[in-house]
This record gives sequence, structure tokens and C-alpha cells, in this order.
Amino acid sequence: MNQLPTKEQILAWLADHPGAGAKRDIAKAFGIKGAAKIELKRILREMTDEGLLERRRKSYHDSAKLPPVSVLEILPADSSGDLWARAIEWEGEGPEPVILFIAKSGDPALAAGERILARISEVSGQGYDYEARLIRKIGEAQHRVVGIFRKGAEGGRIVPIDKGEQKEWVVGAGATQDARDGELVEAEQIGPRGRMGLPRARVIERLGDPTAPRAVSLIAIHQHGIPDDFPDAVIAEVDAARPADLEGREDLSELPFVTIDPADARDRDDACLAMPDDDPNNEGGHILWVAIADVAHYVRPGSALDREARKRGNSTYFPDRVVPMLPDRLSGDLCSLHEHVPRAVLAVRMKIDSAGHKLSHRFTRGMIRSVGSLEYAQVQAAREGRPDEKTAPLVDEVIAPLYECYNALVRARAARQPLDLDLPERQIVIDEAGKVASVRFKERLDAHKLIEEFMVLANVAAAEELERLRRPLLYRVHEEPSPEKIEALREVAQASGFNLAKGQVLKTAHLNRLLAQAEGSEFDELVNISTLRAMTQAYYAPQNLGHFGLALRSYAHFTSPIRRYSDLIVHRALILGHGWGKDGLSAQDIEILDETAQQISETERRSMAAERDTTDRYLAAYLSDRVGSEFTGRISGVQKFGAFVKLDETGADGLIPVREIGREFFHYDRDAQQLTGADSGTVIGIGQRVLVRLREAIPMTGGLELELLELEGASLPGPGKGGKKPFRRGRKVAAIKAKERGIARKVKRTRKKP
Repeated sequence: MNQLPTKEQILAWLADHPGAGAKRDIAKAFGIKGAAKIELKRILREMTDEGLLERRRKSYHDSAKLPPVSVLEILPADSSGDLWARAIEWEGEGPEPVILFIAKSGDPALAAGERILARISEVSGQGYDYEARLIRKIGEAQHRVVGIFRKGAEGGRIVPIDKGEQKEWVVGAGATQDARDGELVEAEQIGPRGRMGLPRARVIERLGDPTAPRAVSLIAIHQHGIPDDFPDAVIAEVDAARPADLEGREDLSELPFVTIDPADARDRDDACLAMPDDDPNNEGGHILWVAIADVAHYVRPGSALDREARKRGNSTYFPDRVVPMLPDRLSGDLCSLHEHVPRAVLAVRMKIDSAGHKLSHRFTRGMIRSVGSLEYAQVQAAREGRPDEKTAPLVDEVIAPLYECYNALVRARAARQPLDLDLPERQIVIDEAGKVASVRFKERLDAHKLIEEFMVLANVAAAEELERLRRPLLYRVHEEPSPEKIEALREVAQASGFNLAKGQVLKTAHLNRLLAQAEGSEFDELVNISTLRAMTQAYYAPQNLGHFGLALRSYAHFTSPIRRYSDLIVHRALILGHGWGKDGLSAQDIEILDETAQQISETERRSMAAERDTTDRYLAAYLSDRVGSEFTGRISGVQKFGAFVKLDETGADGLIPVREIGREFFHYDRDAQQLTGADSGTVIGIGQRVLVRLREAIPMTGGLELELLELEGASLPGPGKGGKKPFRRGRKVAAIKAKERGIARKVKRTRKKP
């Protein structure tokens, strides 16, 4: 064919030959040779500019259709178990095509979020657009970013809100979702992310005004990929749920259970009751009941609700909202132990001696009727002789026995010596407009500690019961600190004038003695922070590796199945072990127990990061009106690029950039966690008291930049000779001094006593 094809002919040929799309393929098909190829290139460029074609590396495709081999992301399975997928690089103007994934025998299992290379074929009249078959798995979902969209002449850019994201993202003209300039968006990476140039992205969701009230937690939800909408299949299951009845349950409704929660509690999933033990062989002993909402009755293995709960892993709590693991119909109603309402529970009756040791326990599946939904401060006031109308009738028969049982458990706790850190928890109070009204530290009442002790004992009983029944479960594991971290803590202790025993098996009692030495001294907070940093992170596992922090041999989470999937697994294991019904731990649950442990450990860390980021952003917004003000604080961390300071007033963390400290070079000592001035010898390390000035507060990222004014009550040394920063000489001297210190420490550690 000598004549150049029309644009319509090119589109028709591409539709008939989906596997071909290179310019040479088109030229060969239409018999185009020599100089005519230049004109073909011009036509293809015009078609691309007009949106008729999409250029993918060295080939062209109809922009309204997907290429026959595409990168897809697997979506969660629907209620029928069908797997759906979405095309990663779809940039057409119409709605995204609906793709059904069809698995072949021998294909590996695919989870939501995984990416695959697939061969797809177009279909019609099926309720979806394409069918996909696996070629190979290519890993997890591509990187996503939440940021501010800045409109450009062709598309725009995204400025990330994450403090760790340095590069902007380029968005093509067909991938903006019509986002407006200055709007908060969530975007997804397109193509590989190379070292050179800016990464490309497409907007997948517009999140609105970034300065709007309550946008802070919304940013964290999208930035960390926390699911906040329940699928229709899940809602349908929940809507069909009805309250459990008494059949097959022990009637505990005559026992005076109460719930004790924060004033702003969103759910009430645990109730308790204590009474003196009338057994003459247990003089001064107690009977303690702990009843937990029977979530397993409503969330059945393999259901859409179960799959969604496992995917979420846990509820995530923000100052202004909660992203629940379960829909509100369960968490706020059917599984919430409201007062004077019959509610299904799994309960444990524990026999405790006068010294606070658990002598025995008995689990049951029952029905309770709480006599009161109480608050911590309300219960504490009643205990101290200031009951209100609600607690007055409960003081003698309900509240007093709870405290008497708690006092016995305190004696046992003192003998067991769990880690006793004193780190006040801050609370951000949000007003009706969604802004920070105040930042304060939470009060720790005996009522709080009472519930904590009861829940810990119930968790221990659950782990021991399942071990007795020889049923699989998920343990809450907290391994002991590494020798390296303990050695670093020992150095901090010695530098502060304290002692941490060496040469013996580490126990929490040793750490508690260190904390007691520091209590009330100027190093109190330093030692507490350093001890916390030395600890490992707790996680879930089917294997029992003990709980170091609580000084317990066997520990499992049983007491919060509304907000933790781990507890639901423990409930199902108890149901299976006692034969209480068909809703116990399934064979599938057992088969994937290791995967579940890893999944919910990861979702827990995800929630912690999202909650921390939200707190940082709220604090930055709260302090943004006080830029230029001076604050006292303490060095909480040291890195090569600067020192982190925890401010006394709010507990906020800010950064003093090393470039802004004095007029000299500072050498970073990773082992000692110190910055040392090359000329002055000034040492900046964890725990030092400082006076700082707030230079910048960025609510969008949560960043605070500080200026160091005083270190341990003294001003910093003045500039070096000539007022210039002696980088070269400073680096050399600092390196020599650091090497000498390292050798000295090594000799000190390896020298044997005579």
C-alpha cells in the first residue's frame, strides 16, 4: 500500500491486531517505506496529541482500550469469592474498565493489593469489560502518595505531605481526575521509579481542602492505606445480624457486672465483677469475673465480614475519629455491653488468693446484663467518697469489692515485677470546629490500673486455657531486648550516675531498679525514654516466646475482639476447644495462622504510625500560632542531621538541624548517640535539658524546626576564629577524637577484671 492510511484505518488495524503496536508494525501492515515513514510518524504523533492513541514506550495503543498484556492490581474478593482487578496505567477519559481475574489450575494464590502481569481479552454482555489470566506475579502495589496538587499547563505536580518524601510527582494531563489547584489528592505511581527525574503518578482520589477541619486524620488514613469504607457485602451481612439469644449459653444476667471506660468511649466490650470468695480454704481471697463481648457469634470464619476484619487487623484511633475494625452496627450496638441490655459474652471466672495469685479459672459462653456503664473518673470519685446518683447504689456491693480484688493483684504484680515505665500519655482535645483546643497529659487513676490488671489476668487465663486444651492460638509476644541495646542503656545509666547490673540473665526487676534509682532525679525522663528505646516491639505469633515486659510466661489477647482480630482468633479457639458451637476456629483459620499473625502485626504498626503522624500534625497546627516563642524541653534523639527535642509543655517533637547549631562542625557518634563540636568540644546527647525557639511549624507535614538557645542552662560557645565554620579542620579533628573514644570504649568493654 503506497497511500498513507487514515487515522480511522490505523485505529481499526490496532483493534484487530492487539498484540502489535510498534511503529514498524504499523508501517509494515500498510506497506509504508522510506521517507513515508516520517509522515507516518507525524500522523501517529497527532493521534497521540488528540488522545486517540496512547504511547507506551515504543508502541501505540487505542487510548480507550487496554493493551492485551497489562499490569493489574488485584482487588479484594467479592461475596461470591470472585477476584477482580484494576488496570494500573489506565488513563482513558471514560470510566475504568471492569476486569474479572480467572485463575487457572496451578496459579499461585493472589491477595488484594498484589500486582500481576496478565493477558487480557475483551468481552461483552457479561457485566464486565475484560477477562484476565495470570502471566506472572510482579510484587506488591506500587507506591502511593498523598499531597497537594499544583495545576500546570499540561497536567500538574503533587507536592507530598509526608516529611520523608523529598521529590514532587508529575501528573499527566489525562491523569488529574480534574483535581483543582491546591486540592489534597491521593495518587499512585505509574511506571518504574528511577533514580533520575521526577516520578510519574496519576490521581486516584480527590480528598478536598487540606485546611478543612478534621482533614488531618483523613490525610493519615489515605497516606497509610487504612481502609475506611466497608464493602457492600460486609454491610449486608451486618444488617442481617440479630441479637444472640440464651440458647447454649450460661445465664449470668443476675450477676452485677459493670463496664468502666473513658468518658468518650466508642465501644464497651469488657465488663467485670468481683466478690469475696466464701471458700474457707481461700481466706481473704476473691472471685473475679471478666466478660468479653462474643464477637465470634457475629463474625463467622470465611464470611465477608471476617475477611474485612482480618484485612484491617485492628481499629485505628485518632483524636477526632475512629476507623473501626467492625461496622458500628456491631462495635457500637450488638457487641457493645450496654447497661441493662442482654448481651452475649465469653466470660472467665477466676479464683484469686489474698496475695493476688490466680488459683484457678473457668471459661464459659454466657449472657450478661450490665448494671452500669461507668467512667473511670466517676468510679474513682465514688471510691474516694464522692459518689454520684449513678454510683451511689453500687459503692458497697460492686465498686468496693473491685478495689479490694485489685489491691490483692497489686501485691502479686509487685512480686512479679513487670516493667514499670513512667511515661505520661498526652491527649489532644479537639473542639467542635475540628481544631486543637488543648493538649494535656492524661491522668492515671487507680480505676485505670484496676481495669488493666483485670484484663491482663484474663489474657493470661485465656493463653493457659488454650495450652491446656492443646488448641492453636495467637500469642502476644514481647521478646527480651538485644544485648547491644542493653549495653547502650547501661552506658546511659552510668553516665547519669546509676547502675544496671551486668553479667546475669536480664529480668524486668533489674530495669525497675534502674528506674527507681532515677525516679525524682534530673535524669528521670532520660532513663525512662532510654529504657523504652531498648525494648523490642511486641507482635503476634502462633509460637509462645513469652512476654518480657509483663514478666509473663504465656500471654494472649482475649479482651478486645471488637478492635483486635487477634482476640477474635483466641475467642474462636476457646469455642472450638470447649465445643460451644460451629463458629469456632476453622481449619482455614488454623492453616493460615502464621500469615494472620504477620498480617495483624503489620496492620498494628500501620495504625501506630498513622496515629503518630496525626498527633504530630495536630501539634504542629496547635503551635503554628506560637512561632518565635521559647520552650523548654529535653533531647530525645540524635542523628547525623540534627537533634530531636521533646517539648515539656505539649510533648511535641521538633528538630534542631545540625547546620543551625553553633558555628562549627559537629561529628555524629552513632554508638554514643551524640553530636560533638569539633572546636568547642560541646557534646549534645539524649536527655540533656535545652531551651529552644520555635522557628517553623508546618501543620501539613507535622514538622517542627527549632533553634537551640541553651544547653543544660548554658549558652552555646561563640563562633570559631574569624567567624567562619572550619569544616575541613573540624572534620579531621572530630574524626580523630571519635576514633579515640571508640578505641577507649572497646578496651573498656573487653578488659577483664583481675
